[in-house]
Amino acid sequence: MGLEQLPSQIFYVKNCSLASIATGERASSLQELRDKIATVEEGCLYHHFWGDRMNTQFVHTQHHNDFASWVYHRLHDQILAEKLSIIDPTEFENLELLRQELLETIEQRLDNYEIVLWTRKEDQFHFVGSTIVVFDSSLEIKTPEELVKIIPQLSPNSIFYHFIDSRLRTAEKTDDFTLWLRQFGTKYEGLIEEIQVIDPYFLSLTQLKDELARIANEYFKEPHD
Repeated sequence: MGLEQLPSQIFYVKNCSLASIATGERASSLQELRDKIATVEEGCLYHHFWGDRMNTQFVHTQHHNDFASWVYHRLHDQILAEKLSIIDPTEFENLELLRQELLETIEQRLDNYEIVLWTRKEDQFHFVGSTIVVFDSSLEIKTPEELVKIIPQLSPNSIFYHFIDSRLRTAEKTDDFTLWLRQFGTKYEGLIEEIQVIDPYFLSLTQLKDELARIANEYFKEPHD
């Protein structure tokens, strides 16, 4: 969504896919993981925090990002895995700040290591990057009231683009629904506040869509001036 929507205030629903790109970078130990995280492109961090959301088979597991999962399953470090898992990327203004949080968390743990834990070659962490590919859908939202009808029709990939990717793409670091509703002044401020409370990191795309639909349904049940 962008400035092209301003004249008509129509929300043009987009769809997207993530193209995964192998980087050839690998880590066999926690020290190597730390060193690679310090230098890999931001797209790698994006992929390892959000990439699984686009997998149709995705279900939330105990660990919410690939780094935490690898540390738990391959290095068998439950303490660090839990610390990495609770790092919420939506709390950081950009990926560089997220990178610094990852590095600090790992370095604090390395200070407590008496021995270096290594994995077998077949269990190495493989760094993968992503490029998002965006394309038009046939859906348009002409008024906020239409959110009730349109949100249930959105694909998971549209939810990803407009609610997750938007936080890195837009200057305001928020979701596209909020930005669109703000074009109507303060009229829908109550709805915006409810949408802003949603933390997408701990929800699947289906759960996220259901939550958006619930909020829109409940909001428009009652008349608003």
